Amino acid sequence: MNINEEIARLRDLLPASWRMATSVKSKPEQPEPISSLQILPWQKGTQVNINFRLWRQLPEAQRDMLLLHEVSWRQQTKWLQTGAYQGIAAAAFIGGVVETVQGDVTGMAIAILLGTIGINQILRKNKSSQIQIQADSEALDVAQKRGYREAEAAMALLEAIPAAAKLMGRNTPEFTELIRCQNLRAIAGLSKTTIPETGLNDF
Repeated sequence: MNINEEIARLRDLLPASWRMATSVKSKPEQPEPISSLQILPWQKGTQVNINFRLWRQLPEAQRDMLLLHEVSWRQQTKWLQTGAYQGIAAAAFIGGVVETVQGDVTGMAIAILLGTIGINQILRKNKSSQIQIQADSEALDVAQKRGYREAEAAMALLEAIPAAAKLMGRNTPEFTELIRCQNLRAIAGLSKTTIPETGLNDF
């Protein structure tokens, strides 16, 4: 596999809006086939890192779906998206600045506590099954615009999830992966039990 050619192919797979906000880099030292960086408030997009030694062991369809899911997931978990916990974190930050200027130690402590709670909840939500399933759904939508049939794309992603985990040396699926796989089985026509994108609570 030519790394530069694969990177160019993967970038072409992305919608124009994602392509402009996504960089794909080779990262041979990472233990997973694909990873990405959180989109922080001052950033326009994410960086996707790929270990091509592991990546080349996956079929093309699985590689495509892993990339689409990864970018979709990051796009859905931007820190600047409006939400209750983003509001808490922002309010705590502003409050902390005010309390610092006024020299109110107690107020500063409360602001730090609220900010920590808000940030922790944002991080937890970003890794939730609900967000992951929504990212899967969007990845499938994009894949269909790139010539995949929905069931075909769902099957590729269904097979890619455990395959990527195995390349990382992990044989036991995580809870979120189990939920995602069940939903993908339904989309691929292998099961009648679907998982709702909303109202799903993680343990």
